[in-house]
Amino acid sequence: MTDGSSGGRPAPAESLRIGILGAARIAELSIVKPAAATGHRLYAVAARDESRAKEFADRHGVERVHACYADVLADPEVEAVYNPLANGLHGPWNQRSLDAGKHVLSEKPSAANAAEARLVRTAAQRAGTVFMEAFHYPYHPLFERVCELIDAGAVGELRHLEAVLRMPAPDKADPRWRLDLAGGSTMDLGCYSLSCLHLLGQRYAGGSPRVLSGRARERPGLDGVDECLFADLEFPSGVTGVAGSDMAASEWDFHLTVTGSTGEIHVPDFPRPHLDDSLVLRAADGERVEHLGRRSSYTYQLEAFAAAVRTGTPVITDAEFSVRSMELVDAAYAAAGLPPRRPTPV
Repeated sequence: MTDGSSGGRPAPAESLRIGILGAARIAELSIVKPAAATGHRLYAVAARDESRAKEFADRHGVERVHACYADVLADPEVEAVYNPLANGLHGPWNQRSLDAGKHVLSEKPSAANAAEARLVRTAAQRAGTVFMEAFHYPYHPLFERVCELIDAGAVGELRHLEAVLRMPAPDKADPRWRLDLAGGSTMDLGCYSLSCLHLLGQRYAGGSPRVLSGRARERPGLDGVDECLFADLEFPSGVTGVAGSDMAASEWDFHLTVTGSTGEIHVPDFPRPHLDDSLVLRAADGERVEHLGRRSSYTYQLEAFAAAVRTGTPVITDAEFSVRSMELVDAAYAAAGLPPRRPTPV
């Protein structure tokens, strides 16, 4: 199996100098390999434990280790910040990074709730730098092909959208279960499905959906932390939808299904095309499977981020997108009888 990150593309004319906040597990897939594939520089890193930062730098070829996150932001050679901290720390450090004049690529979700996402949006507007939320799937040809097929009328009139993510439970000590770090299934997985249906709704169903109802299962012993949450949605055009996630399922399932009056598009693993790049189109004339390439969606994402920084090319997942996505997350929690997440004090 390959993550498809090489792509064979030439290095950019001017590499980004990227500072990394933390030594998170996701960083290897989301920034280390894409930077190697695209010629961008991992210039600096800091972590809560400086020894972890040094180990991370040695392992991944990061040029400089700083004692703390603030030192990364103060480094004049760092022009872009990648923020993979725990969910509750995304918003505060995104704001600080923007206030320091840095371009920001933030792991999802970019804030703990919609109110904080609006503060990040204001900080981005004030800074005049690029802010991009790291929902990587819309930058891959797999998602682009879904849109091409809908545009071409391959499924007829749009009727129903479903994006569901299920995975086996992380270890009980995993920070994704911590309410004080804005954890929960929706914050880790369900935000993918809600953001995806927001994007499709904006383009094909008259706008972003509203949440009609929600149902959740709390993690045993962890009040307020959703182990599972699903929401029923309705779009302005009348199209219906289902979005949600289960972070304690028996198996992996990250699918997107688009149902129309004459056919269906099924994507078995829409956020991870480096693992499964297939798309199934079922129509009146039969079924066909397409493969859109296993080059990592994280690599496409970094290219889009760099293009925004260097040439001003707009990104799909900007600060406005983040606000709309977090409004849906908050609405899903409210519909399921759970409170929105809160930022983690720093």
